[in-house]
Amino acid sequence: MNYTALVKTIKSYVENDFPDTLGASGLTTAEQVDTFIDQAEQRVYNTVQILNLRKNVTGPVTVGNQYLTVPSDWLASHSMAVKDVTTGAYSFLDNKDVSYIREAFPNPTSTGKPTHFAMFDDDTFFLAPAPDLAYEIELHYFYYPTSIVTASTTWLGDNFDSVLLYGALLEAYTFMKGEVDVIAEYQKRYDEALTMLKQLSEGKNRQDNHRTKQTRYPVQ
Repeated sequence: MNYTALVKTIKSYVENDFPDTLGASGLTTAEQVDTFIDQAEQRVYNTVQILNLRKNVTGPVTVGNQYLTVPSDWLASHSMAVKDVTTGAYSFLDNKDVSYIREAFPNPTSTGKPTHFAMFDDDTFFLAPAPDLAYEIELHYFYYPTSIVTASTTWLGDNFDSVLLYGALLEAYTFMKGEVDVIAEYQKRYDEALTMLKQLSEGKNRQDNHRTKQTRYPVQ
């Protein structure tokens, strides 16, 4: 389902074209519907770790600098590893709190091969100890994809439009102060779609039949 189809479906389901609101702080039709969609996407991306929405970046660290810039589309870290400059071997860093790292590595001038990292702020990772060489860091992370509002098509719209649709309907009908029983039905449909997405992303995509038994149902 692309953006145009999603907008038409939302308006059709709730039987509302969301006309422009009046006043200096009024909202256009597009602003209203786009907000419903953005909120639905945010809810999904922060609830399910979608394997298809994971990427990795690599880059060198600066000798003696404990700070590393967070990618602009970063949502959550999956793993961080440091690559040995001589052997090329990967060593994965432990994710800790800044306070833990400050206590474990109290001397900011000491250097070595980083073994820990933390979120220092929204834009910065904190490494410890400070790098003694220009190691290459590889970060795997979940990211915020471009919204379907902007991109017109997205992985979520193409592969799991039900969770996106019912998430947006929940936002739209809540905005309309709709009937409680209808909101409850939308919530039920959304929860069912979200469960299926979680089963795919956090279940099926993270196992194989060699190590994990296949689901079996009794035959009558």
